Amino acid sequence: MDARLRVGVIGPGAMGCLFGGLLALAGHEVWMLCRRTDQAGLLERQGVVVERDGVERRAAVRARADPRQAAPLDFALVLVKSHATTAAARTLLPALGPISWVLTLQNGLGNAEALAAVLGRERLLAGVTAQGATLLGPGRVRHAGFGPNAVTDVSSSSRQAAAGGATERARWAAEVLSSAGLPTEVADDLAPLVWGKLVANSAINPLTALTGRSNGELLDAPVGLLFDDLAHETAAVAEAAGVRLSFDDAAAHARAVARATAANRSSMLQDVELGRPTEIGALNEAVAAEGARLGVPTPLNRAISALIRDLEGRGAGHPAANAYVERGDS
Repeated sequence: MDARLRVGVIGPGAMGCLFGGLLALAGHEVWMLCRRTDQAGLLERQGVVVERDGVERRAAVRARADPRQAAPLDFALVLVKSHATTAAARTLLPALGPISWVLTLQNGLGNAEALAAVLGRERLLAGVTAQGATLLGPGRVRHAGFGPNAVTDVSSSSRQAAAGGATERARWAAEVLSSAGLPTEVADDLAPLVWGKLVANSAINPLTALTGRSNGELLDAPVGLLFDDLAHETAAVAEAAGVRLSFDDAAAHARAVARATAANRSSMLQDVELGRPTEIGALNEAVAAEGARLGVPTPLNRAISALIRDLEGRGAGHPAANAYVERGDS
């Protein structure tokens, strides 16, 4: 893609720095939208460093705590934690122009709906990412997992925000990401994308958080059977909700994701290590709530949610936690 875009990234954690850094390296003018002025100042001075296989690339970015200074954006990526989605949408609003497009690639259920309630469905794109990233320090990210991204156009639907469409706008967004080294497909429907990723995340994220293991280490660990059963339980809820998943074997799908992001430390593991709130509410708790609504038993998702909430309540990380670990995603 030849056109240089003014791109905003809200959520300057691991995934935000990964996407923002790669888009900047591809020649776009990237604005990192931060909560704090000191964080914005650091990113503006040092840029974003993306490390892959021991090779570092530094990308110059703009960074601001006041979103009005980034206006008008052509394109914005929402990469905050799910519990911060509504607040992020309100923060992002002053940075948008009349034809700005907003794309969420967040984990879990309900993000598109929350964004649409604030920003309007007419400017919204949504999708999922199979990238893995670990924040090594402020503005320094390791690209630790590789896989496809997919987007769909929520604005094309007059129905609920969980619908979507393979429109020209979706193809444009996919081209922007693909040309930055983030291969992206276009999909007709959002629900299979979100639930397909949720099948993997409902197994990977809480089990890495509870065991302190990387994604790939789960596969040969004693929790392997629990891993498979969590994936199957989540898939059963998706199927009861009428979602047609793109795979037949939920456990095999989740294991393939874990292998593709083997070196990655999940976002939930990193949150637990820092004693921060996790995304359990949009992942396993959301699966359990949907299961209750549909009459599908979800004892494993309910139990794993309680264990993560206990870790959150104690605010204690694993003793082997790194000195600085912020946000990563699987």
